[in-house]
Amino acid sequence: MGKGGGCIPSKRHRAAAAAAEAPPPASHRRERTSIPAPAPPRPVRIYVVFYSMYGHVRLLARAVERGVGSVPGARAILFRVPETLPPAVLAQMEVPEEDGEDVIPVVDPDGLPDADGFLFGFPARFGAMPAQMQAFFDSTAPLYRHQRLAGKPAGFFVSTGTQSGGQETTAWTAITQLAHHGMLFVPIGYTFGEGMFEVDELRGGSPYGAGVFSGDGSRPPSELELALAEHHGKYMATLIKRMVHGAS
Repeated sequence: MGKGGGCIPSKRHRAAAAAAEAPPPASHRRERTSIPAPAPPRPVRIYVVFYSMYGHVRLLARAVERGVGSVPGARAILFRVPETLPPAVLAQMEVPEEDGEDVIPVVDPDGLPDADGFLFGFPARFGAMPAQMQAFFDSTAPLYRHQRLAGKPAGFFVSTGTQSGGQETTAWTAITQLAHHGMLFVPIGYTFGEGMFEVDELRGGSPYGAGVFSGDGSRPPSELELALAEHHGKYMATLIKRMVHGAS
């Protein structure tokens, strides 16, 4: 006991206190392990497969591509189907040559199972798809036999010469192709909003999918038709992404 009445700890007590305050030896410490962040999901792949003789469907395909690309985690890959008409016939029909600066590869049917979903585009021939597109679907018979595309969502966008030329029939007569593959047809309904009810401006498209009126071939897609095609791509990409990766 000192003069101030305080207790002076002994050397033994001081040593015990110091030991208690010292950090535990490395062998007794718990290692803090960091949990790695989960890898981001892979982008969904949407194949945009089309046939375009005079370029109208090709322009819609590019708009669809932009719409798909506006959805984070979604990627559009464009393919064209092979031409079946001989060059002499195409020349008589005044079909423009392929744009060398905008080369799009020809589709390989064997690669179709790699896609998460599809958008098929084609012009109308008497209210249905043209022979070139039919020949492409015929080439998918081996996939159909083994149901390699079953469960994959798909939609259509079309081009017609007139208002009564098949904006709806060209799409819904193509649904039989999807049915035999076990694929899921996805229409856009009226998800485009007020643009679907526009009557003051000539506009292609229907609840079945985007569309364009080409007239005699000289009328390009309008801004409204391109906007509908872009919406179609965005709508499909959003839906397919939800199907592949879940609601989140």
